[in-house]
Amino acid sequence: MNFVMKKGYIFKTYEGTLIQSGFKGSTAGTIQSYEFRFSIANEDIANKMMANSGKEFELHYKEYMGAIPWRGATVFIVDSIYSMRDTKPGNGPFNQ
Repeated sequence: MNFVMKKGYIFKTYEGTLIQSGFKGSTAGTIQSYEFRFSIANEDIANKMMANSGKEFELHYKEYMGAIPWRGATVFIVDSIYSMRDTKPGNGPFNQ
């Protein structure tokens, strides 16, 4: 996960960005990352994500037809976290 923050002028919502990697690039043989922008309706989920910034997340979200100010700035609203993993390398033979 890249970041999650609370923002807005009138309606304060949680907005975040997740970097997805491993997608096929436009040039043959390349890998390109994709930035997934989302909103979070639940404050507990947002706080958990902010406290664990930099980890890998698997998220469940709902996609709406349009964004409305009190729900978030995007059409993707995260409503749960499936899993969360640390991105740091393990204790392999090269980490000693």
